[in-house]
Amino acid sequence: MRKKIILIGPVYPYRSGISHYTGLMCRELSKRHDVEMISYKMQYPKFLFHKEQRDYSNDSFKIDGTKYMIHTANPFNIVRTARYIRRTQPDLVVIQWWHPYFAPCYFLLTHFMGRQNVAFVCHNVFPHERFPLDKMLTKLALGGGSHFIVHAAEEAKELKKIKPDPDYVVTPHPTYLAFRFEGMSRERAREKLHIGREERILLFFGYVREYKGLKYLLRAMPQICREDDAVRLWVVGEFGSDKDDYLRLIRDLEIEDRVRVQDAFTPDREVEKYFAAADLVALPYTSATQSGIVQIAYGFTKPVVVTNVGGLPDVVEDGKTGYIVEPENPNAFAEAVISFFQEGQAQKMQENIEKEAYRFSWERMGEVVEGFMREK
Repeated sequence: MRKKIILIGPVYPYRSGISHYTGLMCRELSKRHDVEMISYKMQYPKFLFHKEQRDYSNDSFKIDGTKYMIHTANPFNIVRTARYIRRTQPDLVVIQWWHPYFAPCYFLLTHFMGRQNVAFVCHNVFPHERFPLDKMLTKLALGGGSHFIVHAAEEAKELKKIKPDPDYVVTPHPTYLAFRFEGMSRERAREKLHIGREERILLFFGYVREYKGLKYLLRAMPQICREDDAVRLWVVGEFGSDKDDYLRLIRDLEIEDRVRVQDAFTPDREVEKYFAAADLVALPYTSATQSGIVQIAYGFTKPVVVTNVGGLPDVVEDGKTGYIVEPENPNAFAEAVISFFQEGQAQKMQENIEKEAYRFSWERMGEVVEGFMREK
């Protein structure tokens, strides 16, 4: 029996992994239910988020019929939206949660929409970069939830700090298969990027932030290159104000000819060539909840090297779909990369990733969400 679901969160044209996630969740749930997508008419005020928030260059993640209703800083607008949701009488309201900025908005929304069945998808219970009021704000917002989805056992522990005895499910972040627009081969991707056939490509992808540990990966590169002269590191992602610090470190380590830096936002249709061309994807994070980068890599059947932080170990089988190493340890990271190439692990790990397809599928995620719906 088809149910009525309202899904709230960022979606095309908003730029972010969570926008992609929301769009793919909407498509999956729409296969069996009547889903209404509600997004933002204003997500962040410009003084808080200086970069461009929207990307119209690729509409492949577009959800037709999306209502861009929510102005996150306008309480009158939020109350109107809540009353609209109340009138629709949905069987379930699913809200994406990742930062306490949205706490006042979601508090008002859940308060004024009346007694609804509300599920929060917690990408991070608390933000990566903590601040004094974040716990209070998070508790305020998530207090309006009946059910919760988290993507790591560590996140479930964080949830319990603010919500006693929550009804939650821990389930892996689904795979991002949607970036495979062309089915690009490794050879074709390397032609486009002017990468030699014999080069061994280690890829760091996404926004460069301190907690993502890029400096430890860079410090691992001299050891990697001494053992394997064919390895090259590609760093593809937007830097913040500390870009010069990373470039200085690259010079000090004398690895300029082994590291390629692409400092720019990567449009959706450009993602494929980098992952198709790569041999191994690196996530040297110093802290994490979970990461969509792992799931993009798995979508291209690319193994990963991750650190033993947050939810990253939950989605990697050490020695089978990638490697798990200790954080802030360049030597350990280097040894994993060297082992991967010297032992010729690529084919075996790709096969293991393919075997995990259902565990990381959107079909499985849809089943989790359906479990929260009640008879009216």
